[in-house]
Amino acid sequence: MIVQTLVAMAETFIFGRLGTDALAGFALVFPLMMMMTMMAAGGMGGGVAAAMARTLGAGRTGDARALVLHALVLGAALALLFTLLSWTAAPSLYRMLGGEGAALANALTYSHVLFTGSLFIWANFFLSALLRGGGDAATPGRYMLISSIAQVPLSYVLALGIGGWPGMGMAGPAISSLLTSAVSALLQARALWRGKLGFVPALSGIPLQGRLFWEILRVGLIASFSAFTANLTAMLVTGLVGRFGIAALAGYGIGVRLEFMLVPLAFGIGSGLTTIVGVAAGANDWRRAVRAAWIGSLVAGLGIGAFGWIVALLPEGWARLFTNDPDVVAATVAYVTRVAPFYFVFGIGMTLSFASQGAGRMKAPFAAGVTRLFVASLGGWFAVEHLDWGLPGVFTAIAVGIVTFGTLIAGPLLVHPWRGRA
Repeated sequence: MIVQTLVAMAETFIFGRLGTDALAGFALVFPLMMMMTMMAAGGMGGGVAAAMARTLGAGRTGDARALVLHALVLGAALALLFTLLSWTAAPSLYRMLGGEGAALANALTYSHVLFTGSLFIWANFFLSALLRGGGDAATPGRYMLISSIAQVPLSYVLALGIGGWPGMGMAGPAISSLLTSAVSALLQARALWRGKLGFVPALSGIPLQGRLFWEILRVGLIASFSAFTANLTAMLVTGLVGRFGIAALAGYGIGVRLEFMLVPLAFGIGSGLTTIVGVAAGANDWRRAVRAAWIGSLVAGLGIGAFGWIVALLPEGWARLFTNDPDVVAATVAYVTRVAPFYFVFGIGMTLSFASQGAGRMKAPFAAGVTRLFVASLGGWFAVEHLDWGLPGVFTAIAVGIVTFGTLIAGPLLVHPWRGRA
């Protein structure tokens, strides 16, 4: 997960080398891309991992074997949905967010390539979720590490070229992401079919059953709606930022990329918690489930919070890693100095949301996501329209939304720890 964070940083550097319009174009695509990533890895992917963990924890090996097919069918359907969205609704969305000219062209190039091949991304995350849900986090971690290390030089060459070849621009990082996801998915599938979880899956002779889809969806739907609200928040905020020009969009793109860099750290610990809590819940050991959730979330919060404070104390140095445009640097500094100090609370909230998937208790993360949506988007609008705070006001609203999100997830668990249903 640390390597994936470094990959995100390296790709932001590559976008910066492509220019301000490339950074702005990425900022336009970012909310939809993050929605898909969070659904595949943490929303529906978390539902897959939680279903596998609960099923194996209850000793239902036959259902666990059948869950593999159901997860892959669901992943293929969702990949098709995002592909269709990218070619139909996404262009209008990017224009609504303030995209125009070269920035919009860069956004469409990156978006069309990435989402057309999204099947590889969904397969990669769902196969990882199946292995993690079965208690094997090492195998997907190892293969994702290899693919992440390969992704950086491949993205650089495909985007910026080598020798006399000029490269593919914005399409390069998207193609690199798809290629490395495909390789990682194939390696994880091989491990799964070699009996890594104690059984060999089958893709034939197993009827599709509504109850097994529901085993995934009862957690995955709510978790995915939480991802939807988080990224709808990002879309609405992007629209507010777009009112201040391309440089503001580019600076916001660098700043919000920092949040994306930290998500893998929360995911690395949180995905393990999904399994640990899920197995404990399946065995009706709720005290162990709650203890694991708190320990994991505090560790993640401290790590993410420390990184946030480092960047907040050195904001201009951080911004100049990716651009030398003074207007873009100013927008980035405005973002990180207001938002990054509160990443500790964000880390706790994100990690506890993964633990909640394992417990099958998604009301608090759902409510927290919806509240964050209203606080950040309406708060940002109010700060601009009625308080005349300008761009810094939008970023202040984002910070308040993050604090609200983490507090509304951690608070209920602190006051009313999970218990078995009567």
